[in-house]
This record gives sequence, structure tokens and C-alpha cells, in this order.
Amino acid sequence: MRTVLVTGPGGAGRTTVAAATALAAARRGSRTLLLSADPEGQPLPVPAGPRPDEPAEVAEGLWAARTDSAGHFRSELLTLQERVGPGLDLLGARRLAGEELTELPGSEQFALLHSLSAAAKGDWDVLVVDMPPLRDALAVLALPEQLRRYLRRLLPPERQAARALRPMMAQLAGVPMPAQWLYRTVEHRDTELAAVQALIEDRTTTVRLVAEPGPAADETLRSARVGLALYGIRVETLVANRLVPAHQADPWAAGVAAQQHKSLDGWHESWAPEVPVRETAHLGRDPHGTADLAALGVPEPDERTEGRADDPWWTEDRLADDGLLVWSLSLPGVRKKDVNLVRKDDELLLTVGPFRRIVPLTSALRRCTVTGAALTDDVLRVRFTPDPAVWPHAD
Repeated sequence: MRTVLVTGPGGAGRTTVAAATALAAARRGSRTLLLSADPEGQPLPVPAGPRPDEPAEVAEGLWAARTDSAGHFRSELLTLQERVGPGLDLLGARRLAGEELTELPGSEQFALLHSLSAAAKGDWDVLVVDMPPLRDALAVLALPEQLRRYLRRLLPPERQAARALRPMMAQLAGVPMPAQWLYRTVEHRDTELAAVQALIEDRTTTVRLVAEPGPAADETLRSARVGLALYGIRVETLVANRLVPAHQADPWAAGVAAQQHKSLDGWHESWAPEVPVRETAHLGRDPHGTADLAALGVPEPDERTEGRADDPWWTEDRLADDGLLVWSLSLPGVRKKDVNLVRKDDELLLTVGPFRRIVPLTSALRRCTVTGAALTDDVLRVRFTPDPAVWPHAD
């Protein structure tokens, strides 16, 4: 399945471009699902049905669905309440009814992950996801890996493996052990998160960025490019949206057009040819319906499948020359002042601007000490020196 994640600065028209991308894929003959996290301003309204997250056909070969964050929140909270019900009863707590539950901030992210997990199981040729604005989208893409790390730390696999011995261990040691439902819940959550993480990390998954050219978008896109590189996700296309024609009689419109095209020239210089920059004209109105979407000329998803490498890091073996192993990561557009890294046990804590990733070290690098790092030509190189106390050596 080919997956295209569409995001961009807020108000840049990412929802419209996502719909146009999905329509282009469907008209090419691909069985396509358009998944949206935003119920507002949809150019292809999803027909009313019993469940908003149930795919509905909106054009030939094209289905659309949107995440139901309120419904997902209620379902999850009621399920948890049912599992801990005996404890609540002992405390004299009054149980909450479904109709009195109002979703809390942050529930949208978890609902989107749930929808992505369900979509990954579907029989689709192309999945187009209308993601939240850039900063929130990057947080969602990082969430499965982060949550799985937390689960492993809080309830390690070896503890889960011993759950069959829970009653006996509790009697012998006198130590209370986690209930079976907790183990089952962790397993279920880890399985669902693993499916979403696999979708994000798949070689056929790419990001399509949408922005309206201008100074405000320039810095946002530069920062986002670094964040995506940190997680090894390839930007497939940069869509310069809502372009005003260059030659305008009206002074105000001429000023807008000049500013847009100045920024656009910079995008072509800094992004292309590695990332194609596609231009879409301003229709003078909000696009609505398949005719308007087709008129935008948004390209269909490209056929390349190298969405990401298996691992965005690569190791340079320089043991024979200077006794070093160098772990390298490409970070296009990054600034030295925005980079910070710390080694903690067998992990590398890397912060790049507003983004942070905790990366487990490979087996060889765990037996080394960090002896330095440098940022050269948009590539971060971390130097490791083998620790003689633990490094294998010939007798």
C-alpha cells in the first residue's frame, strides 16, 4: 500500500491538496482511501452514516473517512472504567456514563493513530492522510515509537513473560503483581502501536508538504524538513499552494504575487531537484467538488518507493584508520545551535530544534564511548571509540 501523509502550516490548504491527491490516485485506477483528521472544510464531504470513521465512497474508486476523536475517547474511557470497576466500587466511586463524557485535549492524536491502524489493515492501493498542521503532525508521527518505549520501560517484556506465575509469585513473595487485564491491555496497545509505527516507517510512506509561499512559511518548512529527517521520512513533494498570477494590475495583488514568487524561487533552489516543487494556482474561491479539485492540477503520488531507508542512520567504519566508528545522520537545513545530544546508557538522546528522538544504539556502538560530534554539510556525525574493557579482541 502506498501511503501519502499530507501536512503543512495551518491554513495553507492541506485538506484541499490531500483530497486532490486522493482523487488523482483514484482516477489513475488505484483503490484509494482519504483519511482526514479535520471534519471542517472538506472539499469532498463524507456522506452521513452511523459512524464517521467508516469509509464511504465519494467518487469512483475513492473512499473517504474521518477520525472520530469523541467516539474513540468515550469508548476507551468506558472500557478502562469497566476493567477497573471492582476497584472503583470498593472506593465508593460513581461510574461515569457515556453521555456525560467530553473528550480531553490530546485525544485527537490517539484517535488518529487508531484510524491509521485500522486503515493499515484495509485493502487499499493508496492511503492519503490529511494530517494536522505541521508541528502537530510531526508529534503524531513520533508518538508510536515514544509510547512503545514507555510501555517497555514501565512493564518490561520479561515481566510480561512471567505473568503465568503471577498468583504463585504473589503468594511466595508477598508482593502484589499486576493484574492479567493490565498485561493484556499492554499487549493490545503495543500491537496497535507497532502496526502504526510500521506504516510510518514503511519504505512506501512519504510526506507531501503544502504551504502558501511567503516569509512565514519559509522557517516553518525548514524546521519541518529537519524534523522529518530526524525520523527518516522522505518528503515526496512540496506543493506551493494558492499562487496568485505574476502580472496583476491591482497594486495589492501585485505585491502579494511578487512576495509569493520571491519565496517560490528560494524553494526551487533549496528543495529541488531532491524534492519536486509543484505549483497550484489560486482559484479565487474555496475549491469544492471533484471538478475544482481536478482543476488544481495536484499531481498523483509518485511511483518511487524509497520513502525511507530501513534506518536513517548509517555507520562509517574507520577502525582501521583512526580507531573510530562514526554514526551519521543527514539533517538538511539544520543549524548547529539547534542540535544537542546526550548519551544515556544504551540510547542517544538527540534534540534538533523543537524535535527530540531517543535512539537505541546498535550492538557495536553500545561497547563504545562517545568521543565527539560534528555537523558538516548538513550531516551530523557522532564519533565512537571502542571501550577496551568490553570490546571483543583476539587472544
